[in-house]
This record gives sequence, C-alpha cells and structure tokens, in this order.
Amino acid sequence: MTNVVELKVGLHCDECIKKILKAIKKIEDIETYDVDTKLNKVIVTGNVTTEEVIRVLHKIGKQATTWEEHSAA
Repeated sequence: MTNVVELKVGLHCDECIKKILKAIKKIEDIETYDVDTKLNKVIVTGNVTTEEVIRVLHKIGKQATTWEEHSAA
C-alpha cells in the first residue's frame, strides 16, 4: 500500500538537507522522496507511516510535524 507522507521540517542549510535525504533513503519500502526547500517540506511516498518518517528525522535531531498540525497552529 502506498502512502504519501508530507512533513514540515526545518531545512536551514545544504548540510541539513543532505542529512535528511541520507536518513530517508534508509527507510525500507519507500518509492520516492522529495525535499521542497521553499516550503520546508519533506515528501515521502511508499509503504511508510508518518510516525516512521518522523522517528527517522528525530533520530538525526530534526523536528518534524505533519502539515495538518502545522496549519492548525
């Protein structure tokens, strides 16, 4: 089953982006991933859950919230 996970993540510099991409690539069962630096958005598609992606990003010290949480704030 393919899910689309869209998260708000602080993308401050190229090093941050590299760390995020490296961490995301290690997630099993992902199909595609993308980083939108203008929106500070990480998009992952595949057989993954939002919690899984957030957990991976937290491991590298990145705060990640869902777009729903962000727009409600």
